[in-house]
Amino acid sequence: MWRKAMGLTAALVFIGFGAVLVSLFRWQIVRGEEMSNAALDQSLRSTTLSAMRGSIYDATGKVLAQSASVWTVVLEPAYFDDYKERDPDTVRRTVASGLASILDMDEEEIYEKTQGNSYFVYLKRRVETSVRDQINEFLEKNEISSGVRLIEDYKRYYPYGTVASTVLGFTGTDGQGLEGLELQYDTELSGTAGRLISAQNAWGTDMPFEYEQYVEAEDGYNLVLTIDETVQSILEKYLAEGVEQFNVKNGAVAICMDVDTGAILGMAATPTYDPNDPFTIYDEGLQAEIDALSGDEQDEAFNAAQLKQWRNKAVTDTYYPGSVFKMVTYAMGLEEGVVTEDSTFTCTGGIMVEGYPEPISCWKHAPGHGLETFREGLYNSCNPWAIHIGQLLGGETFAKYREAFGFTESTGIDLPGEAVTLYHTESELINTPSDLAVESFGQNFSITPIHMITAAAAIANGGNLVTPHVMDRIVDQNGNIVKTADTSYRRQVVSQETCDVIIDILRQNVEEGTATGGYVAGYRVCGKTGTSEKVAQHNEDPSKPMEYIASFCGFAPAEDPKYALLVFFDEPDDDTNGGYNGGNAVAGPYFAKMMEEILPYLGVEAQYSEEEYAALDTIAPNVTGLTLEEAYAELEEAGLSYYVVGDESDGSIEVTAQVPQSGGAVPKDGKVVLYTNGYDEDSTYVEVPSFIGFDVTNASYLASINQLQISVSGSSSETAEVTGQSVQPGEKVQIGTVISLSFVDNTNAETGATVETE
Repeated sequence: MWRKAMGLTAALVFIGFGAVLVSLFRWQIVRGEEMSNAALDQSLRSTTLSAMRGSIYDATGKVLAQSASVWTVVLEPAYFDDYKERDPDTVRRTVASGLASILDMDEEEIYEKTQGNSYFVYLKRRVETSVRDQINEFLEKNEISSGVRLIEDYKRYYPYGTVASTVLGFTGTDGQGLEGLELQYDTELSGTAGRLISAQNAWGTDMPFEYEQYVEAEDGYNLVLTIDETVQSILEKYLAEGVEQFNVKNGAVAICMDVDTGAILGMAATPTYDPNDPFTIYDEGLQAEIDALSGDEQDEAFNAAQLKQWRNKAVTDTYYPGSVFKMVTYAMGLEEGVVTEDSTFTCTGGIMVEGYPEPISCWKHAPGHGLETFREGLYNSCNPWAIHIGQLLGGETFAKYREAFGFTESTGIDLPGEAVTLYHTESELINTPSDLAVESFGQNFSITPIHMITAAAAIANGGNLVTPHVMDRIVDQNGNIVKTADTSYRRQVVSQETCDVIIDILRQNVEEGTATGGYVAGYRVCGKTGTSEKVAQHNEDPSKPMEYIASFCGFAPAEDPKYALLVFFDEPDDDTNGGYNGGNAVAGPYFAKMMEEILPYLGVEAQYSEEEYAALDTIAPNVTGLTLEEAYAELEEAGLSYYVVGDESDGSIEVTAQVPQSGGAVPKDGKVVLYTNGYDEDSTYVEVPSFIGFDVTNASYLASINQLQISVSGSSSETAEVTGQSVQPGEKVQIGTVISLSFVDNTNAETGATVETE
């Protein structure tokens, strides 16, 4: 029995120790690392410390986006018990009351958070520096030396508000990029977050400062853009003006590009928003419409409006390019040798295409343009001529050049969400002649605006395809360059000789063809209009009228193209423009207005012809504060006449005001209205009439009888008519005010495209 008992005991001891050894091996060896990490998790608390997000600068050094310090308010409840000479609970009440007032929080909620043994409890995040100062002043005044801590954090600001908002994008509440460049370069801008690691005791309570470890955050890199804030603001100003004038229903786009490098100097799109408050609908009228809805319908409308205002229409949306694309088709034909400058074609107003039941019409219906040269075909924007070139090229060759110009691939622009282009396959172009025909003049295939201006830049720079980009360089916080944009050419598409011919035709097109709406005095501008039908949209609901996209794409100066500009308005209301919905009448004048300001700003010197120079406006001298006699002499020397409102009985009477003001434009041989004392102010204001549709002679007469003056821009043709005015009809202005009028000759301008096929 004794031996059995000893044997049983030995067996039990062996089994017990074996089980312990197996358990030790399992926990220490097999799961040792896992248990070690779990222990660390229980004994350590890690708090993320935000890195300062890098700034975004425009090409001239202006700050477009930056991070400024904000503060996180943290409570340290365990330290309130250290106030030995004061009642800890009274200190807690004081802290709760003071912080509730400063932070606009509930006092009892704060008081509850001051209880316990923790050394770290979040109270409120992202408070402004001014609020931090109030907290510090409160703590100092009440001798609160511990129990409340302020930790630095960062908040994103956009000093220029809506400027370039659809390009810049915005960040979320935790600082991550959500749209635009903020999303595209989020990794570079974000930096590396730091850590505040604190130890916890066995009861899970945070231990004091001496047990903390601080890992400093590394700030993000800065972006320097190709975007120029001045150019951007010019684009946005006139784009918004055009949207309002033509009651544009589906937004608008303007892109300005350096044709040699692909650098985007400006990219504007509507609708827009303020990235400082991106979740608010910026368009007050649209918000009012949303407010009138209720329930799920309101929520859906609000979400759709948010997404729409955040979209960069220049990159994320596709459209039919229309006749702007003809510059590419004509370049294809010339480069391939299927046509020459001496080639001719007879336009009868339409052309029969195999497989299509009716003739595909020209915008100029029967009898059409008649016999046209290659040059005339392009600047007349003749659809049959473009179709003829497409037929001579054939589907395979057309598809080859279409790919070479970049229409079948991403442009590579460094912005998120670039849309995929939609086009007929090479097989469809070969086997379906109508597909080839409509693509030849820019209809029934979809590209993005950035695709179109990139192709136009290739023609402008001598045939080289560039990569559009908005980032010029990435720099660290010390100014060291980390990365620069690649400005090398992607490939040569067509020859310099081909481009020279197309450039000269497009120059002539602006001077006397279908693109006179883009004329800019003092500059030889090249341009092509586009008026594309939204066929797919119309086919969805044929009961609704056809909608159009009016566009104008060009570059300048013609003698050495430097800058390309594309402007388009999506669904303009032709009732606001005398029935015209074409690119020349709608987009052309705004292309001209933008170029008129952008080119001199970028250092392109104006070279006026004698006729242009003779028609230039004069600058009004400053005569306010002078006597009437002195003012008369000053104005006569400037070649201007004058008109006095008020007392003019004595030449020594002082001029108290003038219209136009000093530095304002006055028409050649115009007048300056001088104001003195002794007049009825109400009698000095007149109502502005509508000049829309008037020619120069009649517009001048209308201005004269209303005691106004006009400044003429755009086409100088005798058949040109007013399509826009700087002051809207019905507004009250002072006598002598100069109204800027945009004249466009639509005599030879194309209207909508004329094919409705799937």
